[in-house]
Amino acid sequence: MKTEGDEMNAPAIAEKVNAVQKRGSRTRTVWKVMKKNLPLFSMSLPGILFKMIFSYLPLFGLILAFKHFRVDKGIWGSDWAGFQNFQFLFRSNNAWIITRNTVLYNGAFIVITMIVAITLAVLLNELSSRWMKVHQTILFIPYFISWVVIGYIVQAFLDHQHGFVNQVLTALGLESVKWYQEARFWPYILTAAQLWKTVGFSTLIYYAGIIGIDPTYYEAAKIDGASRWKMTTQITLPLLTPLIVILFIVALGNIFRADFGLFYFVPNDSSFLYPVTDVIDTYVYRSLKVMGDIGMSTAVGLYQSLIGFVLVITANFIIRKINREHSLW
Repeated sequence: MKTEGDEMNAPAIAEKVNAVQKRGSRTRTVWKVMKKNLPLFSMSLPGILFKMIFSYLPLFGLILAFKHFRVDKGIWGSDWAGFQNFQFLFRSNNAWIITRNTVLYNGAFIVITMIVAITLAVLLNELSSRWMKVHQTILFIPYFISWVVIGYIVQAFLDHQHGFVNQVLTALGLESVKWYQEARFWPYILTAAQLWKTVGFSTLIYYAGIIGIDPTYYEAAKIDGASRWKMTTQITLPLLTPLIVILFIVALGNIFRADFGLFYFVPNDSSFLYPVTDVIDTYVYRSLKVMGDIGMSTAVGLYQSLIGFVLVITANFIIRKINREHSLW
């Protein structure tokens, strides 16, 4: 027998039943999709495990940023330090120099690499398939060379006594330069080395974006008599903008995290060059070698990650306000 209360709650009960049925239907749909794409999910499993082991499990180690870590006491037994480990970086006399170098170098790398890579990708798209493979290989090979090897290559060019550049200068009647003692040249040398190593990979990403553009756009433009330059500025670049914005946001997240190999091995850790080559990562590495304070290095790493996270969120928010379709999420 129905009561008055049952009649009043009937719509609410029906709504809950519908919600449960919808959740069940959604679960079955997800399961069907996973079952249908099981080979693809299996192929992604090694990548997921790699991320879990090397990216997410180490997050538990962030607790070291707030502790005076001692090996004999272990992670949990070590004394709490509060924010003392963070004060190391901000109270350092070199805090301004290493922060300035890190941000300016990364900012320049992002802009210069993006401009050169987009230009090369557009030029690659104009080449025939025969020569394109050759140029792709030439551009992409430096990406696989380690910074240690590149450091030796740079040294072969810039060594004071036997370097190729100084031999050319001497042959031309000019004075040789002690490159590893002259700081004023190194912003250009480091920028050139970074560009040579990474521009090939960035070019291939932009080139993949270009070949994904519907060719009917170009065919219609040719019928209308558009030149190559017009097609590049009116079709290629506008359709490539979402990819450019996404890569810019991702790169912005690492603007406080310098490439350690570039700034440590290429200048050969020369103390004469510290004013223009020292960045947060190299400074922390040298400090860690001297003091052996793991908590301090963890604190700096956490600080870099938080700043990068805030920059990514802010950049995506601004871009979302300007054009919702160009934002990362």
